[in-house]
Amino acid sequence: MTPEQLSTAVRDVLAAAVEAGDVSLPDGVPATVVIERPRNRDHGDYATNVAMQLAKKAGTNPRALAELLAVRLRESDGIEAVDVAGPGFLNFRVAAATQGELARTIVEAAASYGRSDVLAGTRVNVEFISANPTGPLHLGHVRWAAVGDAMARVIDAAGAEVTREFYINDRGGQMDKFGMSIMARAHGRDVPDDGYHGDYITELAQAIVAEQPDILDLPEAEQLVAFREAGYRLQLAEQQRQLEEFRTRFDVWYSERDLHEQGRVEHALDVLRSKGHVFEADGAVWMRTTDFGDDKDRVLVRSDGSYTYFASDAAYYVDKRERGFDVCIYLLGADHHGYVARLKALAACAGDDPDANIEVPIGQMVKILDGGTELKLSKRAGTMVTLGQVVEAAGVDALRYSLCRYPTDSPLTLDVAQITKQTSDNPVFYVQYAHARLSSILRNATELGIDRGELRPELLDHERESVLLGALAEFPRVVATAAELREPHRIARYLEDTAATFHKFYDDCRVLPMGDEDATDVHRARLWLVDATRVVLANGLGLLGVSAPERM
Repeated sequence: MTPEQLSTAVRDVLAAAVEAGDVSLPDGVPATVVIERPRNRDHGDYATNVAMQLAKKAGTNPRALAELLAVRLRESDGIEAVDVAGPGFLNFRVAAATQGELARTIVEAAASYGRSDVLAGTRVNVEFISANPTGPLHLGHVRWAAVGDAMARVIDAAGAEVTREFYINDRGGQMDKFGMSIMARAHGRDVPDDGYHGDYITELAQAIVAEQPDILDLPEAEQLVAFREAGYRLQLAEQQRQLEEFRTRFDVWYSERDLHEQGRVEHALDVLRSKGHVFEADGAVWMRTTDFGDDKDRVLVRSDGSYTYFASDAAYYVDKRERGFDVCIYLLGADHHGYVARLKALAACAGDDPDANIEVPIGQMVKILDGGTELKLSKRAGTMVTLGQVVEAAGVDALRYSLCRYPTDSPLTLDVAQITKQTSDNPVFYVQYAHARLSSILRNATELGIDRGELRPELLDHERESVLLGALAEFPRVVATAAELREPHRIARYLEDTAATFHKFYDDCRVLPMGDEDATDVHRARLWLVDATRVVLANGLGLLGVSAPERM
């Protein structure tokens, strides 16, 4: 019996008690009843404090309400015992046969186990990298490349329709400086001081000249544009390649240039004017974001007629909403903390609910240590640490798992030596090793000619089996909570706990027969449990974009 099934059973009993006139609930039966796993196993398999929550509304004391519910719950299928504890807690013990059935449910559900519909009907846009196409993705992008992708996977698993979006900063003076830098290198000249330095600029120049030998004969103004556009194309392709290798995929690559060239900025300003928060002063066009908590009003159009970057932000947000997204998530770095209030105010100025339609998580900086030395970024000075270099040093699995394992609002320091060592105190290795061990048990069973056959769930009655089944039952709820709170690190911590629970089970419960011993129905039932655990670990690692190896 899963927590969800138990929650439904409690709700049904409440509804029956109300209908019979035994309980009065003026606000009706709650939509959900929270079921938890007690830390102390002596308190049962599950517990709820619903009687304590509803007693005042029901006009009775919590313990009396709990006793009334316990009588009815003891008659429910699959519930072995119900006890009332303390001021009104309900503690449950689930029948072994009922709990053991979960192993079959998980194995048959396979890759879909853990998915839910808690966010069904919601369209979510997750924008988690906004970069200039003027250089390789670098250390500053690495955290969001992993966490943003994992967040999107988790939200998708909770039933929402998710679009992953990369915002390309392909407009403005930096693009001309980029083109100028490449052109200078192509002619063997020094790059301007305010240009882009680094070996990649020389490599781009060489690649473009090799591809377009006549480019050096063009007039300087045309040549600049040609180098800029060719460099843009090659560098964007390189960013896409690096992200693909990091298992980070985007559904939309959104161009800021297109936003302007297709008239979406003008359209957005018309939309915002219609909402009554746009005004003119000192020859400029402003948005009165101070109406909604911003520290100052924001300029949209300067007095010379040029658009500000905030105008692009405003147009981009309006465009997202017009594309049908209910929730727009912007994952920003620590240096963009000041953007939170203005983006929230922007949503309000557009007529939206800033608490519902827009979310702006802030990620703190990550430091990577390699050989005891911090890898540092200095993009224009040419001492860039690229995403590709970090991946090469640490590996995709170790890096993604380690980045996803911590809340994003905490600064993070990762030591390559620590996150890549193959020991049990390395979390990613610990979880992957558990999956490999599970896979090995199933392979060995096949080699021994053991067919697990039909599951007899009532045989999974050992305490270690019960604890492991309880942990597996929690997976859908952990995924749903991680999705609702936008916290994929909850998945990693759950996987580590579940791997530890499996190892304890394996130490105490023999899965395969010894020597010439015949396989029994207990061995076969445990093979079902082993396979169910393997499914859960694989599904959880998949949500983090981490592989689930069958051999290590």
